[in-house]
Amino acid sequence: MLADELHSTFLLEGLNEFQIAQLIVVGTETPFVEGDVLFEEGEPAEFLFILIEGAVELFRHSGDELVLLMTMVTPGQWAGGLQAWGGAGSSAGYRATGRAAGEGRVFKVPSSELGRLVATWFPFGHHMISGIFQTVRNIEATARQRESLVALGRIAAGLAHELNNPAAAAVRSVDELRTVCDALLGSLGALALHGITAEQYTALDALRREVAPSEGPRDALAMADLEEAVGDWLDRHGVTDGWKIAPTLASVGIDVGWCDRVEALVGAEPISAAMRWAAATVSAALLLDEVEEATSRISNLVGAVKSYSQMDRTAKEPVDVRDGIQSTLVMLAHRLRGSVEVVTDYAEGLPLIDGYAGELNQVWTNLIDNAVDAMDGAGTLRISARRDGTDVVVDIADSGPGMPPGVMERVFEPFFTTKDVGRGTGLGLDISRRIVMTRHGGDISFDSRPGETIAHVRLPISH
Repeated sequence: MLADELHSTFLLEGLNEFQIAQLIVVGTETPFVEGDVLFEEGEPAEFLFILIEGAVELFRHSGDELVLLMTMVTPGQWAGGLQAWGGAGSSAGYRATGRAAGEGRVFKVPSSELGRLVATWFPFGHHMISGIFQTVRNIEATARQRESLVALGRIAAGLAHELNNPAAAAVRSVDELRTVCDALLGSLGALALHGITAEQYTALDALRREVAPSEGPRDALAMADLEEAVGDWLDRHGVTDGWKIAPTLASVGIDVGWCDRVEALVGAEPISAAMRWAAATVSAALLLDEVEEATSRISNLVGAVKSYSQMDRTAKEPVDVRDGIQSTLVMLAHRLRGSVEVVTDYAEGLPLIDGYAGELNQVWTNLIDNAVDAMDGAGTLRISARRDGTDVVVDIADSGPGMPPGVMERVFEPFFTTKDVGRGTGLGLDISRRIVMTRHGGDISFDSRPGETIAHVRLPISH
């Protein structure tokens, strides 16, 4: 009978007849045949399954495949029941998928009833198990939060640094532009006092439009020669402090010939005001270009932040992995400066994948950050993306020293880290693995040898 079968198992042999009877009242004897799925990985572990007879295979997902972990064949072997120790509202799930390998029977006990009975029979044991279960979960949650906060702090600091440079440049350019505008208005007033005609001013403006910032010589020696020649011309024609405006004029390619044309147009008397006006207009144009470049840089950074954080996206949708990788590189630009060379290679016609863009950006952040750490801030970071059948494969490689075999074996182990204290909690790759495998049905693995370590991320196009 069922009571004898349960009592004969190694798991329940220590219970007395009354306890076995109580267990039978709340539980259910459930037969199965080959191929039946008793429970699935990730679903809430609402039942404890105790094997009575037969065989149950336990599988876990690895990419698109189910990998066999073990086979339960001994009566009394069990799986599930984790919600018995998680407290009210616990969402603890099955750690594997259980599938029948033939005919047999299991005894199912609801996790809630299991927790109640164990608390009645063995109060101390129940408190110990619940305490250990909750402690491990709390430690993991705290460590994950700390890892996220540390990563967020590093990114925020880097972003502030990235924004500070163009913002400071824009402020500086605007301040200089105010001075240049005053000089421009002053030179216009001087030209008016000298009585140049509207036709002369129109012709002078046409001469100005003939030059542009890109026309200046690129060679430093040629630029110095041009500045000296223009400065000498200004001195000969009585332009005070000509050495101050000569570099500005030379920067856009204005030469002695152009200056002669201005003199022929306006005459000798107003030449000083005309040259100062020309220099002011050139300075204003250059400063406006600097403001445009600085504000565009700020706008691009804000766009990268939006893309990286996926502020306007919450549900699964078509994702271009290239966009996520590029926005991540922008966010981590402060980590890539100096001696890190970034090489990207994206295949043409790379398809979109069905996924969560924000979560994938977290994967790219962890992998790129680890690669830079492995290279100690100096080396080559190579990122490629290609299609492979029904998957998109992203490879992130660094030129660091490689991982020893002992590290490779534990690379996805929670809390395992090779970083110094305070620099990591050992959860980055564990989080990345969960995102890639559990959330996207993909796979993540590493190849490593001296001088190169490659992280392979395989994501199904449709999941």
